[in-house]
Amino acid sequence: MKNLTSHLAVATALSFAVTASPLFAEEAPANETLVEAAEQALQNSRSLRAIAPATGEAVSSEIIVSAEGLKELDFITGQDSLDEEDIQENLDGQIGELLEKLPGVSATSFTPGASRPILRGQDGERVRVLIDGLGTADVANTSADHATTIDPLTVKRVEVLRGPAALLYGSQALGGVVNVIDRRIPTEVPENGIAVDALFAADTASDLLSGGVSLDAALGEMFVVHLDGSYRDTNDLEIPGFQLTDDLRADLLADADEEEEEGELEEAEELREAANQQDFLPNSSTETYTLNGGFGVILGESTFGASIGYYDTFYGIVGNPEGGHHHGEEEGEEEEGEEEENVSIGLEQWRFDVRGDIALGDGFIERLKIRAGYSDYTHTEFEGTEVGTVFDTETVEARAELIQSTGGVIGAQITTRDFTAVGEEAFVPSNDTTQLALFTVQEIDLDGFQIEVAGRYERVDVEADTLGLERDFDLFSGALSGIVEAGEGVRLGATLSRTERAPAGEELFANGPHIATQVFEIGDPNLDIEAAWGIEGFVRGDLGPLDFGASVYFQSFDNFIYLNDTGLEEDDLPVFNFLQQDADFSGFEADVTFPIVEGDGFALSGDVRASYVVAELDDGTNLPRIPPFTVLAALEADVDAFNLRAEVQRFGAQKDTAPNETDTDGFTLANLYLSWRPLEGNRNVTFQLAGENLFDNTGRRHASFSKDFVTLPGRNIRVSARLSF
Repeated sequence: MKNLTSHLAVATALSFAVTASPLFAEEAPANETLVEAAEQALQNSRSLRAIAPATGEAVSSEIIVSAEGLKELDFITGQDSLDEEDIQENLDGQIGELLEKLPGVSATSFTPGASRPILRGQDGERVRVLIDGLGTADVANTSADHATTIDPLTVKRVEVLRGPAALLYGSQALGGVVNVIDRRIPTEVPENGIAVDALFAADTASDLLSGGVSLDAALGEMFVVHLDGSYRDTNDLEIPGFQLTDDLRADLLADADEEEEEGELEEAEELREAANQQDFLPNSSTETYTLNGGFGVILGESTFGASIGYYDTFYGIVGNPEGGHHHGEEEGEEEEGEEEENVSIGLEQWRFDVRGDIALGDGFIERLKIRAGYSDYTHTEFEGTEVGTVFDTETVEARAELIQSTGGVIGAQITTRDFTAVGEEAFVPSNDTTQLALFTVQEIDLDGFQIEVAGRYERVDVEADTLGLERDFDLFSGALSGIVEAGEGVRLGATLSRTERAPAGEELFANGPHIATQVFEIGDPNLDIEAAWGIEGFVRGDLGPLDFGASVYFQSFDNFIYLNDTGLEEDDLPVFNFLQQDADFSGFEADVTFPIVEGDGFALSGDVRASYVVAELDDGTNLPRIPPFTVLAALEADVDAFNLRAEVQRFGAQKDTAPNETDTDGFTLANLYLSWRPLEGNRNVTFQLAGENLFDNTGRRHASFSKDFVTLPGRNIRVSARLSF
């Protein structure tokens, strides 16, 4: 790997290119047919494994953006946020499920213990999940079964950013950015010398018991200490009806009949039991706890601080009864006495963060913001009680930003990640990634017409020593927005963008069976840079009490990287390989809130949200796991100290599927939330009774790898209490 000095030299020489016009990526050579490519990739995989084995909810009408460098700007493109009230209402242990009611947001919903957000049909390496401006430093982006190391119980606010603002945070933000604001580094002295925030909840669908408490205490006029912790425990998830889809049940029952005809009565009975599993998801329980401590020093307009945090979770992976995990068996080998073991994941992370916000006066550069973090992450996949694979990741990320008085940001960022995987099924070999970036975002106000310009240069080095392979990438990205006042309180705009992303280590080097997802993954070390042109039109505003926003977008990808189901098998597992082809994404998002009745001590309002995305490869093939059309409609009534919200969320059927992908039926969820604020004039103390999926309907997210054998929760009653003093 090239040394850091050479990286800095290259970055300095190219820094003036940050705001230049983006470069076109070279056109990739024509691909072979999918079958030929899959067979060749599988053959290469077998050879490579032989010579180099792996070793080792309401959408806020007032958008408050506090991500580093953004609160001084006026970006409005595709920004949504959830505050503490929204978090209580949509409470879930996984960040994907917490956000899924926002327009344009879905979730991977792989298992109750692991669900990442999907933005505009994109996930994984195209969505950055941040904690106060820095990456989560876990391995959730590498696979859908890996959890994100965030516990919403101690979160203050969550922001979803798209458009030019996303370029501040990396080339992996093609789909957007989810920025989680927590409290672990205090930035202000509590008003009464001490501040306590707490959130407790229990439910019926998973036997949830959870609680999180956060404490800030002032020691003098400038020094504040912080401590928070949380605990969450759930049982196997209750579901409506059968665990499996009708088609999957039919396949298993047919297999059972065949086994019975051959005299294999025990195997036939096991298949029938799997086909008829109902009312709960086996092996879906979770247990999570966190502990964070930090301090802040407040010196006038400048602040400094540091924190240390620990995250620990253990959760089950719901198995695919048709998957048949039999790695390493020769054809015809007996399996006497061998039983399928439940797969579970235990992970822990130690994280250290420092933060500085330095006031520099009234000149052109008015502030310097510094953020740095170090993470030591370990992730273990178990087969029963036996250790299958251990993933270790050590990450360092740092960024510095100069905030301009004229409205703009100039900054630099560096990230290093050392990834190792050890075990019989370490499907990704150990690899190191270094990213060095320079970026800027600028605003120009021309008497009612506002221009926003963003640019980013990024150098990415990815190296796998065990394979003797190294790839280097130079990435240029930029965005230009024009915004005009279309009347008082209404703004119209359009954005043109060009973004580039380097293939990740997993996409380049994956090569083997993955126990948790029950697939055999094959990367391609020759993948090219993925690039996309994007255009978006948007409107946002408020006309008196009416708040609304809408976006229409189109993205055209060159060399889009996707995981392809080959239809082949290896080690009794379906083979998926990473391929590249041009692709197009298009869609819209919209939301509106409006008053219906307003009176003395009573108000009734409406809330409607909708989103839709279409994604196709250049050859006309649909991309897999694209969310269907979704619409949410709600009525919300405020009566003195009480708030009642009734909502219906409709998920359309998804029939536009990729090869070897199954269709998903549409479904409807009906939810009811009753909140009580017992302290007059204080919304920070709220008790809530929630009823979700009241009609106990079966729902499967099309965006989920596991949708055919993992359903959404059945009817759920949840009680919660949020306290803040």
